[in-house]
Amino acid sequence: MTALGLAVLDLAGTTVTDAGIVEDAFTHAVVREGVEEGGARHDRMMRYVRDTMGESKITVFRHLFDGDEETARRANSAFEEGYAQMVAAGRCAPLPGAREAIEELRAQGCAVVLNTGFSPRTRDDLLASLGWTGLADAVLSPADAGRGRPYPDMVLTALLRTGAPSVEAVAVVGDTPYDMRAGRAAGAGLVAGVLTGGQQAEDLRAAGADRVLGSVAELPALVRESARVPRPATVS
Repeated sequence: MTALGLAVLDLAGTTVTDAGIVEDAFTHAVVREGVEEGGARHDRMMRYVRDTMGESKITVFRHLFDGDEETARRANSAFEEGYAQMVAAGRCAPLPGAREAIEELRAQGCAVVLNTGFSPRTRDDLLASLGWTGLADAVLSPADAGRGRPYPDMVLTALLRTGAPSVEAVAVVGDTPYDMRAGRAAGAGLVAGVLTGGQQAEDLRAAGADRVLGSVAELPALVRESARVPRPATVS
């Protein structure tokens, strides 16, 4: 394994626990658009939301409303409003050991970029509520990179922002299959799933995880281990 010099970490479910407010904020948004909570259409929508957890939220709304861009954007704004209210009510918290892991990685010389399917506004509100503004080397949303997961854009943008030497030196860590697919698409040297978001280990491995960790708190040990692995001898 190449020595890891950049960790690209997901937010909700990986470094932060949000007590189900993503689904609650989606419900807030679709009800605003006339979808009956608890009805058959709402249930179908929530199944899709769960299946695509980790994807850009505006992309999810475009699917939910059959490509109607105006409705999707209006619903996305309502999502952001609802999520912000729930964050302000104290429903988000760092996962145990997450802040310490980020600080330890950076102390080891490994850059850290936080990435998410949230818009920059929602992401920044969340980080401010946790006191995490400035904790990482950079924070990215799909709007900062081009496309969201499962595309590799945010991972590759993180590499360019931090000056990591190669994709093989990048670790991508997340709690959803979409995180794993993005890491694989980017060619990351390590793609690791975590079990703190509710996904099963076999689903993360099927989506491309090299390793499945109990939590992000285990990542600094893997980075230290990568630095100790001898590089293959070159043949002249």
